[in-house]
Amino acid sequence: MAESYDLVIIGAGPGGYVGAIRAAQLGMKVGVVEKRPKLGGTCLNVGCIPSKALLHSSEKYREALHGFAKHGIKAKVELDLPTMMKRKDGVVDQLTKGVGFLFRKNKIDHLQGHGTIRAPGLVEVDGKPVKAKNIVIATGSESTPLPGVAIDEKRIVTSTGALELAAVPKSMAVIGAGYIGLEMGSVWSRLGAKVTVVEFLDRITPGIDGEVARQFQRVLEKQGLAFKLGSKVTAAKMSKEGVTLTIESAKGGAAESVTAEIVLVAIGRRPYVEGLGLEALGVARDKRGIIEVDAHFQTNVPGVYAIGDAIRGPMLAHKAEEEGAALAEMLAGQAGHVNYETVPGIVYTWPEVAGVGKTEDELKDAGVAYKAGKFPFTANSRAICNDERDGFVKILADAKTDRILGAHIIGAEAGDMIHAVVNVMEFGGAAEDLARSFHAHPTYNEAVREAALAVAGRARQI
Repeated sequence: MAESYDLVIIGAGPGGYVGAIRAAQLGMKVGVVEKRPKLGGTCLNVGCIPSKALLHSSEKYREALHGFAKHGIKAKVELDLPTMMKRKDGVVDQLTKGVGFLFRKNKIDHLQGHGTIRAPGLVEVDGKPVKAKNIVIATGSESTPLPGVAIDEKRIVTSTGALELAAVPKSMAVIGAGYIGLEMGSVWSRLGAKVTVVEFLDRITPGIDGEVARQFQRVLEKQGLAFKLGSKVTAAKMSKEGVTLTIESAKGGAAESVTAEIVLVAIGRRPYVEGLGLEALGVARDKRGIIEVDAHFQTNVPGVYAIGDAIRGPMLAHKAEEEGAALAEMLAGQAGHVNYETVPGIVYTWPEVAGVGKTEDELKDAGVAYKAGKFPFTANSRAICNDERDGFVKILADAKTDRILGAHIIGAEAGDMIHAVVNVMEFGGAAEDLARSFHAHPTYNEAVREAALAVAGRARQI
């Protein structure tokens, strides 16, 4: 007899495992289908977590190599890449085991194997039938391929291969100037690789505030990264010298070539739904392969739902987590909710880049009257003490109501600072609310308050 569940989730990434835990807390019998032996999905195993571990380690190496002397610290610095990689793997192992513990604690079954939806209420896991009142697709995403550039995860790699390099390459070409490309490019640049970033658009980090992106590029160039913007890669050829990319202007013109030891393809991600049986089931998807859902995350097939990278919206772990929890609450008859206006996005380079809400370009394009307040870290006491002066905080508020519409930060600890603004925005707060709340001195966060004060033209520290 087939095992029967209230809820079966396919995919044990952030959306899947958080949704499973919330559903179990609400009294449901839950099974999670995951083909990996380890839980946590792409994010925990080959994405967010290992990349952040390497970013942290490589930044410490860069600081020891170039930043200690001015603090009066003399040290002989030597890179031990195997130990760095071992530490990264240890972080992943600890956290995957942590998810396993949470499954046991909440009596959630890990149904290991590949899941295929045969009909509403029926999932096959490696051929074995599993019944479910409700089915959730939480299978995440995969690296988008680039025509003419064949991935082998050795010399031409995705982010997965870039996390496992056995040696620091002399040179690396990164195709794509988004979050992933710049984070992984920064890791290997800090460790000694000559990194060239090729981007189809005429700017880096599409979707990030334009002013922030321009300063971000200048900072990265100062760190040693080179950029070829407005350029498209049309072919890749391997040789003894490395991988030679054929590059053309996005606007047309003569081709040129760039040769690198390693090529990282990071042009974006697409939903991973291979072998789920969506076509036979009749699940509607758009032309990009994104699953169509309603306001309650249900597909056009009753009883089949989807969350996370498989549906519209930013492909971010914390967005998937909130959707998973909200869906579990909806299935339990509660009022689950996700506020997409307050989803923060963070680039974990150094300095970090973080944003929430609307950018200036978006507000201008929409014809929204707004006021902007900006404060540079060159005038922040803690930033001066720590010699982390690159960047600024910018707050955008409605010109009439003062309600915060967006915030954008480039600077040390930007990924932590942005949450002060997220919290105020979640409650529909104004720049004045943020400006009148305590921010301890001396902290980086004082720059957030000063930017909020600057919205009304009354910054006090500049």
